[in-house]
Amino acid sequence: MTDFIETGSSKSAVRVLTNPIADIGAFSAIVNAVLTENPFECTDYTAQGVVTAGVVKNREYYTSKFLYEDDNAKTVGNITLKSPTVEAFTQSASRIAADTALAENIGGDAVRDYDNDAFYCQLKCHDANGEIYYVTFSRTKVRISSFESDAVLSKVENWADSIPALA
Repeated sequence: MTDFIETGSSKSAVRVLTNPIADIGAFSAIVNAVLTENPFECTDYTAQGVVTAGVVKNREYYTSKFLYEDDNAKTVGNITLKSPTVEAFTQSASRIAADTALAENIGGDAVRDYDNDAFYCQLKCHDANGEIYYVTFSRTKVRISSFESDAVLSKVENWADSIPALA
């Protein structure tokens, strides 16, 4: 039997946020700032003949929560909706909140459970040194994974230090 041979020294690091990111607008603004401003100085690269931007969304999902309450404010039902994009999250949540027939079927009024909404977006980043690493945002954490160079960690950490919502 052959042995596995270590091919690198991949690392990961996580920052647990002091307070959850307030809402989908604030979350989306943070992710979009990384995509448009490229604060990690990511570089475009070519893989299998395809040019890829230095930082791209790798995967994302957004979860909205609803409680249904009767006239005594007792929870009689709930809905959890997982959406593939911010736009789908926003539109679907609005439709559920406005769906009176659904509320009638469940037997209560829809109440948005904003505190339990969840957001997730993983960015794939290509460093100038050739490394591909990931920066994953959730409502309560920022994780950097699959990096080898401590300089990558420093870039992301210094940027995160400048964003009040990521304290």
